[in-house]
Amino acid sequence: MQVFGSSGTRGVANEELTPAFVLRVAKAAGTAWGVGRIAIARDTRYTGQMLADAAASGLASTGTDVDRLGIMPTPGAQAYAEREGVPVMVITASHNPPQYNGVKLVDRDGVELAVSDLESIEETLLAEAFTVASWDETGRVREVEGARREYVDELLEAVDRERIADADLTIALDPGHGAGSLTSPEFFRRLGCRVVTVNGQPDGHFPGRDPEPVLSNLGDLGRLVRSTDADIGIAHDGDGDRAIFFDETGEYVEGDATLAALAAAELGPEDTTVSAVNVSQRLVDVVNEIGAELELTPIGSTNIITRIRELEAKNKHVPVAGEGNGGIFFPNYRLTRDGAYTAARFLELVAERRVSEIVAPYSGYANVRRNIEYESTAERDAMLDAAANHAQEADAELNTRDGYRLDHGDAWVLARPSGTEPLVRIYAEARDGDRANGLADEMYEALSAAKNDA
Repeated sequence: MQVFGSSGTRGVANEELTPAFVLRVAKAAGTAWGVGRIAIARDTRYTGQMLADAAASGLASTGTDVDRLGIMPTPGAQAYAEREGVPVMVITASHNPPQYNGVKLVDRDGVELAVSDLESIEETLLAEAFTVASWDETGRVREVEGARREYVDELLEAVDRERIADADLTIALDPGHGAGSLTSPEFFRRLGCRVVTVNGQPDGHFPGRDPEPVLSNLGDLGRLVRSTDADIGIAHDGDGDRAIFFDETGEYVEGDATLAALAAAELGPEDTTVSAVNVSQRLVDVVNEIGAELELTPIGSTNIITRIRELEAKNKHVPVAGEGNGGIFFPNYRLTRDGAYTAARFLELVAERRVSEIVAPYSGYANVRRNIEYESTAERDAMLDAAANHAQEADAELNTRDGYRLDHGDAWVLARPSGTEPLVRIYAEARDGDRANGLADEMYEALSAAKNDA
């Protein structure tokens, strides 16, 4: 696909992702969906209102009525879609830096669109074969009140409130100025927890930290955990569909360790879980120990969702799935990544044991990540060619499901182009930090040399 990637379409707002472009995407969605009503939600980004206005105009021009939900976590917008039976356009760039924005499309069942459905909308967009309503049949736009409250109410009904409340937990929360700022503090307080926050005000400039909940952006949260003697630290990304944790000592918990711990609690023999090609050995070990099955997909939520649906159609039970970036699915609840729900499910474990004890079995691995920016497709292609050459020369098992993953038995390294930013990402994992850094450095040097020669 030329326009939509694994998580919608994104770009620098008002440069790549302009109101005119979003208007066209909305007209294509309104035409392809062909329904009478579509909702629009957005995260807190400074350009969100501008782009949501463009989307509303585009939808209305096709004769589609529009529900304006305002600022809403993406999983809250998905809950609205399922509850009301209407598709949703979400104006968000999720974890991308503040200058970015994007469009994510959600079907009326509350699930992100499958690749085939995105392709249909993209074809309409590129052909500009838009439905055009007559002046007196254009859609009406209405502001919807209370959607965030209904989302929180649904969350409360879906988790073990009594178990969490009885534990009398203190939560240090960093919603990162994103959409979760307007829902997660209330949710955790209504669960009976004491909540202290940092970066808790919705602000589209993201003054306290960038939206991506990675260790380098979360120093404030670690300090807050220690200074308040909190039982856990919880961080979200810009649209609230991820959860990353700190333990009770203020130490960062790798997302892969969280996924492994939740999988260990959820999976049974003969169950199946789904993850991406950058899956950690932690999850592999859990699956093997339990006697479950692991299915791998290209990176991206759309790919994981598609595979879960295929497995469920074959009567496979998939109780948990996801990636080590904090985006975890509990399909029995909803086929949605939901940072608040994921955090609550983890709190159910924390009610019995400290965070450090929960993740201790999944420690002992070092994870390294590098990014290489590119300015042209020539530079990107040169780096990918270099990754392929590096893979051929390495004494390792090669997986090309998404990029180039080299499995060395004791460690692995992966190079792949980002689906949302002009970057080639390098991931490496090993039990020894020097080993992981060495593999990442070798790949980085090969790609950097190719980029410079392009």
